[in-house]
Amino acid sequence: MPKNNNLWYTLRRAMKPPPGPREGRIVIKFALLGSGSSGNATLVTDGTNSILIDNGLSFKRLEERLAAVGASPAQLSGVFVTHEHSDHVLGLGVLSRKHRVPVFMTEGTRASLPPALGHIERLETVEAGETVTLGGLSIASFSIAHDAADPVSYTITTARSKLGFATDFGHTSHLVRMRLANSHALVLESNYCPHLLRTGSYPPKIQQRISGRSGHLSNHDAAKLLSELAHDGLQLVVLVHLSRENNLPALASRLAREALPGHPAEIVVAPPDGSSRLFEVQG
Repeated sequence: MPKNNNLWYTLRRAMKPPPGPREGRIVIKFALLGSGSSGNATLVTDGTNSILIDNGLSFKRLEERLAAVGASPAQLSGVFVTHEHSDHVLGLGVLSRKHRVPVFMTEGTRASLPPALGHIERLETVEAGETVTLGGLSIASFSIAHDAADPVSYTITTARSKLGFATDFGHTSHLVRMRLANSHALVLESNYCPHLLRTGSYPPKIQQRISGRSGHLSNHDAAKLLSELAHDGLQLVVLVHLSRENNLPALASRLAREALPGHPAEIVVAPPDGSSRLFEVQG
């Protein structure tokens, strides 16, 4: 990001977390407000600063789902965008114009946004690999493989807690594993069952797109990644972006559970068209 960007320096200088013992009590709370093709958005908060990862929801729906977990759009400190597909961005324009929430994305994503979004207030471009600090939240981006212009995913950390996002990409790289390592909670895509995809109604071209290296993670891919990321501090795994046509929640959940034999981590399947509960993790 250019060094003369006033917003960047305001965030870096003025919104650092307070020092001392208080840091040890900071937890991460998050809720899936939508996790399917009808719209994706995730609220993440430390109780003081709140952000969204993506916003593919209408303003009315976003407002309602935030209210259900005790939050509101006016409380948001930023929105961090993974990629430009409509189910991840369609709500950005109205939200930014109503509340002037800073919206962060890569330059490639910015250049590929759907024109229907209109003007976005306070749009900030970041490079993959950069970290933005908002109060007690540090939001770090990293590159992923997906059929988009310049897609990224994120980890969000406080002084002692880490939340990792592993969604909307077709294969797992060393970089992905490295960035997600030691997460206390994971939001993990488990999009499709290979057998259901092969025998379903989707034409071969769409099947290839979904299962390709720039598509989505299958249940088996997700389970393998989960087994590689397992550690004693992992408390929660939330499975998201399950296909209605090519997956079953019970199947995705079973494979994830089998990837963590004897591990006490909770495994939850997020509803695709509704909000999850407000989860809480602390390292």
